[in-house]
Amino acid sequence: MVATSTLPRARGLPLVGSVAHYLRDQLGFLEQTSRLGDVVTMRFIRQNAYLVNAPALIEQVLVKQPSGFVKDVFLRELKRVLGEGLLTSEGDFWKRQRRLIQPAFHRDRIAGYAKIMVDHTARRVATWRDGDVLDLHHEMMVLTADIVTHALFGSDPGDTAEVAWCVEKLMERFADPLYLLVPAIDRLPLPANRRMKEVAARLDKIVRGFIAKRRALGAEGPDDDLLAMLLAAQDEDGGRMTDQQVRDELLVLFLAGHETTALALSWTFHLLGSSPAVRTDLADELEQVLAGREPSLDDLPKLVVCERIIQESLRLYPPAWALGREAKEPIVIGDVTFEKGAWLWLVPWTLHRDPRWFPDPLAFRPERWADGLAKRLPKGAYLPFGAGPRVCIGNQFAMMESVLLLATIAQRFELEAVAGQRVIPEPSITLRFKHGLRMRARRRIPLA
Repeated sequence: MVATSTLPRARGLPLVGSVAHYLRDQLGFLEQTSRLGDVVTMRFIRQNAYLVNAPALIEQVLVKQPSGFVKDVFLRELKRVLGEGLLTSEGDFWKRQRRLIQPAFHRDRIAGYAKIMVDHTARRVATWRDGDVLDLHHEMMVLTADIVTHALFGSDPGDTAEVAWCVEKLMERFADPLYLLVPAIDRLPLPANRRMKEVAARLDKIVRGFIAKRRALGAEGPDDDLLAMLLAAQDEDGGRMTDQQVRDELLVLFLAGHETTALALSWTFHLLGSSPAVRTDLADELEQVLAGREPSLDDLPKLVVCERIIQESLRLYPPAWALGREAKEPIVIGDVTFEKGAWLWLVPWTLHRDPRWFPDPLAFRPERWADGLAKRLPKGAYLPFGAGPRVCIGNQFAMMESVLLLATIAQRFELEAVAGQRVIPEPSITLRFKHGLRMRARRRIPLA
């Protein structure tokens, strides 16, 4: 067995360890650290963290020995806002919630949302004009908020723009890595902390209002949206979710269906903006498969270029850019014994850019996913939705949405990079844009 004291160590300073290097450039620091070995020690003041960058070891943590870990301190901080939803809950409670919610994401269920996705996209894109310079990330955030709102609450839930605004403000707070490395700052009577509590209370009130309104409708309410399914779900003993549990799950589903999909599409169009050859392949496929009509669920198996583009975008810019686990007890992973309380960081950002698994890793090459690359990769080498029992419950929903939205938008417009713009990733809970993303829209075909 290998003791953690013998592992290679990341750059650090006396007393504070790697804190200063990490805060200066999170992604750059992790990239440098990953080159030191498959498991590297990082110290943040008095806390030991370990960057795990080998697929076989990641597979052990996420798939073979998940019960030996809990979610990391970062997601435990999120619990104060999101509550005990699937993203943050643990143990038997998480298992019960997963069983209750899983039927809502059955393939046949999510297939019914395909037309909603395309219709909302067509309406949003109808507001664009040839030559417009768009704040594309904002456009995608508005679009995916509309779609997830319809999926969660039905076609006429009332004004949910405030929900999106509250979630956006709360995510901005988690963009500061200092809050995550030193959670105690959150307890100080600072103006930013007071604002976060006010926004969280506002969000809680809105979502509870949706739940109360739907419960009051009883059997007369719609039964084809996710809120209705959550309210109707029951376990083997006939138990149902409380309003608190429904509220927590709604917030997690809203965040996942809104934030991460908007980011995935924004990064995709950023990559396409400087890849004319890939744009040509995409246009050829859309002309051949769709010939000017709207995409539908039945077209998904034929939109192979679209799917590969999304897969490659998720490789280079995974919205869920890092996963964290904390050891519940001393545990052996591979030949390394980790102490109780050790932080294990599994970082798709570095893993997906490892030349051992992805030759020419920084190049945007959707064609690399031809011939079944996803099945040939080592297990644990590609983690856009996590892995194991806690794999993202909405992964099929997200892939369907991403492909359909890409096809719907790309049929109408090409989106070009704006000269002189520096696009910088900002690692928060998700992989965001530090200064936004501006792109110029060029009309391809007239709108129907």
